[in-house]
Amino acid sequence: MAKLQISLKARALKYLSAREHSRLELARKLARYAQEADDIEALLDSLEAAKLLSQSRFSESLVHRRAARFGNSRILSELLSHGIEGEALDEIKANLGQDETARAREVWKKKFRQAPADAAERAKQMRFLQQRGFSMRAIQGAMRMIDQVED
Repeated sequence: MAKLQISLKARALKYLSAREHSRLELARKLARYAQEADDIEALLDSLEAAKLLSQSRFSESLVHRRAARFGNSRILSELLSHGIEGEALDEIKANLGQDETARAREVWKKKFRQAPADAAERAKQMRFLQQRGFSMRAIQGAMRMIDQVED
């Protein structure tokens, strides 16, 4: 028995019901299933007009999912790869900058739990935070907080 082929719109709604997607990401996913007569851009425009697809909702969702584990540069890089640019990106950048040091400290606390014993250990912990996308300013601030708690 042959499988029923679901329409492109039904497939898009299935993806969007699972989680928020960016326009670029949804277009990539739908391109695999598009026939010659299908117009993906028109479908995406109609989904945006119906408020089923929203770049701002996607941005908020991604920031919410990633903020507890990653720094600003990693989150902003991921948003750029999903096609989020311009004023929306500037607004997100401003909001993320307010609490980056506290988030860096929380990520450090989950991973290490105790202050570094020597300079080599401190450098290792700082590299870990840097790989997670935290700025040096946030890392240094978090390490200062850790040092103050230890004293």
